[in-house]
Amino acid sequence: MVTVQSTPATRPGLTSAGLLTLLLGAALNVIDFFIVNVALPTIDADLQASSATLEMVVAGYGIAFAVLLVLGGRLGDSFGRRRMFRIGLSAFTVTSLVCGIAPDATTLVLARIAQGAAAAIAMPQVLASIQALTSGDERARAVGYYGANSGISMVIGQVLGGALVAADVAGLGWRTIFLVNVPIGIVTLVLAGRSVPESRSANPLGVDGRGTVLLGATLLALLVPLTEGRALGWPAWSIALLAAVPVLGLWLAAVERGVERAGRVPLLPPSVLRLPSMRRGLGVAIPFFVGFGGFMFICALLLQDGLRMSPLDAGFALAPLAVGFFGASMLNARLVARYGRSVVVAGFALQLVGLLVVLGTVSGGWPDLTALDIAPGMFICGVGQGMAMTTVIGLTLSRVPADRAGAGSGVFTTAQQTFLALGVATLGGLYAELSDAVGPRDGFVVVVGLHAMLTVGIVLLSRRLPDPRLPVVE
Repeated sequence: MVTVQSTPATRPGLTSAGLLTLLLGAALNVIDFFIVNVALPTIDADLQASSATLEMVVAGYGIAFAVLLVLGGRLGDSFGRRRMFRIGLSAFTVTSLVCGIAPDATTLVLARIAQGAAAAIAMPQVLASIQALTSGDERARAVGYYGANSGISMVIGQVLGGALVAADVAGLGWRTIFLVNVPIGIVTLVLAGRSVPESRSANPLGVDGRGTVLLGATLLALLVPLTEGRALGWPAWSIALLAAVPVLGLWLAAVERGVERAGRVPLLPPSVLRLPSMRRGLGVAIPFFVGFGGFMFICALLLQDGLRMSPLDAGFALAPLAVGFFGASMLNARLVARYGRSVVVAGFALQLVGLLVVLGTVSGGWPDLTALDIAPGMFICGVGQGMAMTTVIGLTLSRVPADRAGAGSGVFTTAQQTFLALGVATLGGLYAELSDAVGPRDGFVVVVGLHAMLTVGIVLLSRRLPDPRLPVVE
């Protein structure tokens, strides 16, 4: 396969088969962040894991993903995006096997962290390849498919997790949620070699060593104590790490500005972060990811631990969200072409309505609730998210130059994984605390109420986004 430099004059085409292969790899990475949620009670029963360990099974993957994601994008820019996609996917397949055969909770957590690191190498190559190998309307459609794929995969992870745990194939129980990745990963590797063109930046940026270390230190100092601190009684080290976060963050910002002033390209380029599309898009996306990550985590716990649903029933209770998201995503391009930014505002407003419906259903119908009772609110949430987030992703990356595609997609997906993990750590931890104190129903009502308040802010912020009908200047 010929390697093509990613300059505007020499962009190769990305076939439908190539795009489908990239999206399949992206779906595997996203699904595995969420697939464990429905399986957590079963993992707990099998491995006798503590609540802190269970949170690390989810958040450890996200932490490793977030820490290494920008570096993964940079490596793709320098050494070839298809090559790094296949390397990352190979490692992801192997670590999935290790997760599936883990003999104890500690091994599972370590394997999940390694799995997240592998995903961080593969995942940024997807958006970067789309940005580098497409242009114009073709790029807009591909980014739309990516957004739909990402959102649906978040929910499919939990639905598929419930189905696999309930099926208990060969008596493997929860282990099948990881082992299923092995054959899918192998097939995707073969397809990537045949259908995805190689591309790399015309001006490789190299590795920003200090920026990488400081980004990792900042994210670890934030997410590890938030994940582990509550269960351990907030020991002194957890407080010290949280106190270090603003210092590390300011140090990182100063280093990145200095690198850019010296004429080199930092890990998190301030010039990219200053782009109005990036700044405003992340301003909307970040609170959405916090709320979404926490909401999906606490729903899985409420449905099984609170309402005593089976893993399969819990998965089906979340399926209407996936259906709504998929349907709205497929209609999104036509809606945006006609109504512009109003589609985003209306989408987040619908999510707010859906959250309030779910909240009212749980509060008023407890404890005699079925998956069918929860379906209307979940469906409304999914429709709203499908309308809004696919457009937000496209707007956020629309003004990023093609030769910075890896950096731009790395910044966005780092924010996605960081704040999904932050949502699990904060909203999930708050729910666990309240569930013990006042019961699962009241704990759920409080946390979802906070999520609804956060969504009000998202609706207001989304009104400041640029109109996607305006021409994109590259």
